[in-house]
Amino acid sequence: MYTKTKHIITVILLIAIMSDSMAQTPAAAPAPRNIYELPYSVTDREPDWHRLWINTAVLSGAFVSTLLVLECLPEDATSWNRAELQDVPLFERWYKHVIKKGPEWDHDKFYFNYLLHPYAGAVYYMGARSCGFNAWQSLLYCSCISTIGWEFGIEAFMERPSIQDIFITPLVGSLIGEGFYKLKRKIVDNGYRLCGSSVLGNIVVFLVDPVNEVVGLFAGNPCRKKSSGKSAATLSSSLVVPVAGGFAPGLSLNLTF
Repeated sequence: MYTKTKHIITVILLIAIMSDSMAQTPAAAPAPRNIYELPYSVTDREPDWHRLWINTAVLSGAFVSTLLVLECLPEDATSWNRAELQDVPLFERWYKHVIKKGPEWDHDKFYFNYLLHPYAGAVYYMGARSCGFNAWQSLLYCSCISTIGWEFGIEAFMERPSIQDIFITPLVGSLIGEGFYKLKRKIVDNGYRLCGSSVLGNIVVFLVDPVNEVVGLFAGNPCRKKSSGKSAATLSSSLVVPVAGGFAPGLSLNLTF
């Protein structure tokens, strides 16, 4: 009797210890919600850091690709000193442009400074905004990408940082980017359709948020899952033939959403 009681007590203690250890084990962090499923807000956030790092890696690759394209353009399009690029080593040029001389007022084409750079800033902004970061965090991300990543980073190997671009790209770009975010929300809510056209909707969404849409092709796109969850209204009909009370044919219409 004593032995059985001892065994029962031992089992109870083991169960208590296991229950206590399970209670102390932290639960897995819930996956961040898709910000496009939440009400519009400038300050609310639901950050997806994993996707943000992927977007940053994609932008870094795009910077290098853009640099190669610009290097193929004529000198009057970029205002780069081709003689210096050929004679001065790469990191020596960066030191000269960033540390020794610093930013300057550039004389690039109008469409570079005041059209392409704001659009690029809007794309950087959306790279964070669509990952669940709020407007101010996305502005900070845009500023870091455009200044540290491009002006004082990749492009500084070729020329001195631009005073206009340091301000225009993140500030004007973020204002445009918030407009892009609102537009994408409307298109996503409408099942990736714009003016009733899925083709137009997909084209516009790609233009306003290319980074997330391209990454979504390989890593999954929560916006498209949200969109596909909304089934269109359908109309169906069926012939009703009651068994009880005799033959009475009829027509039943069902509208489902």
